[in-house]
Amino acid sequence: MNEERLYTVLKGPHVSEKSTVIADQAGQVVFRVARDASKREVKAAVEKLFEVKVRDVRTAQMKGKQKRFGRLSGRRAHWKKAYVSLEPGYDIDFMGGAE
Repeated sequence: MNEERLYTVLKGPHVSEKSTVIADQAGQVVFRVARDASKREVKAAVEKLFEVKVRDVRTAQMKGKQKRFGRLSGRRAHWKKAYVSLEPGYDIDFMGGAE
């Protein structure tokens, strides 16, 4: 796999109430990923960047929300998210030990 591509697959962590509950209960981490990223690319990128073992990857296409500002209307961009299940014993800490 192209190493440059792996650095562009992950856009960042998706932090929400649901993603923090999933991280605590199921040992999964949620990422925003490129819309054309495959599950294999997401797995390779997470394993390379965070030095963890990935068990499974599930992806979901998210539709952009319709937004209005006065009489002007528009739409946010569509995006893709990936639910990454880690092997037991592995963890990704985005806070860096902050308390």
